[in-house]
Amino acid sequence: MNRPLVLAGAGHAHLVTLRNWIDRGFRPPAGTLLVNPTPAAWYSGMMPGLLAGRFSAADCAIDLAPLCRACDIELYMGKIQALDADARSLSLTDGTQLDYQRLSLNTGSIPPLPEVRDNSVALLPAKPFPKLHQTWTAWQQPTSTAPTCVAILGGGPAAFELALALRASLPATDVVLISASRLLASHPAALIARAQRLLRQRGVRLIEQQKITRIYHGQLFNGDQPLLLCEAVVAATGASAPDWLRGSGLAVDTDGFARIGKSLISTSHPEVFATGDCASLPGALRSGVYAVRQGAFLADNILGQLQGTALRHYQPQRQALALLATADGGALMSYGRWVASGRLMGWWKDRLDIGFMQRHRISLEQTHGHRH
Repeated sequence: MNRPLVLAGAGHAHLVTLRNWIDRGFRPPAGTLLVNPTPAAWYSGMMPGLLAGRFSAADCAIDLAPLCRACDIELYMGKIQALDADARSLSLTDGTQLDYQRLSLNTGSIPPLPEVRDNSVALLPAKPFPKLHQTWTAWQQPTSTAPTCVAILGGGPAAFELALALRASLPATDVVLISASRLLASHPAALIARAQRLLRQRGVRLIEQQKITRIYHGQLFNGDQPLLLCEAVVAATGASAPDWLRGSGLAVDTDGFARIGKSLISTSHPEVFATGDCASLPGALRSGVYAVRQGAFLADNILGQLQGTALRHYQPQRQALALLATADGGALMSYGRWVASGRLMGWWKDRLDIGFMQRHRISLEQTHGHRH
């Protein structure tokens, strides 16, 4: 079957798109499909709060089936293995082949991992989240032995938030944050100073400007220099492109991300859209704040292509609000040069996160209402 439209991945931009179409009463062509590895979309902004014990798993996941039903599209659980953009065909790891007329990619990214490693240390990418959550849940069990030392790799907001969250939920475990650059290097100096002070106060050891290149016999190395013995590593090292993108035939940048123009369309294949972390557009950072804003433009532009109307140009915002959860109900905030911290910032972050979840969650009753 040649699908009129395949939405690959339930990232932030696709959630916003589906909600937008439901609100407008638009139904994509019959046979449209959403492909995602899991039946729920995990909201990355709330993951550290979940690990800190402030949210439940149910708080942080959006059930995709009701959202798809309300939009009259099919949901297929599957993981992409390959894309042949010239043949307009997706191959999934279960052997399924999906031929499409139009494709929208919002599959996210994966954290880069040390290239040389043995299996002496539990290595847990921060994304996709279910594996980390499953392991963390096991660590919480009375019969389980949590690691005596866990390292978080990364220097961005996610690594900082996860370090504080694991510190809060694993009181007997040493937590060490290792950054290949300066911690939170793209943020204002005042925010960095507050973040460093918080880590010290909570007992999280910070190692900066040390890239972990290999893991051997439980030891983390930068080149030949041993840095730390530990039993588990959480990788929150930013974004690397999925392997299948490089061999897809789509135009990609030097890091393998899909090149797109201002209409969020591939620069090489006009029937392919890409948004969020898997896409490459100058000025658009790989963070949920940008992906959410792209969603409204994506909803309009897929509709525009289907109906032959004008497409909108997405312009990445020059400044984005950053709210970094501190695992105790507070948060650090920066917007441009403005910096603040405390419980009020935490309340603001929770309000934005929970608001996003409520907007994109659809109950069974709402599903029936939208279909009639």
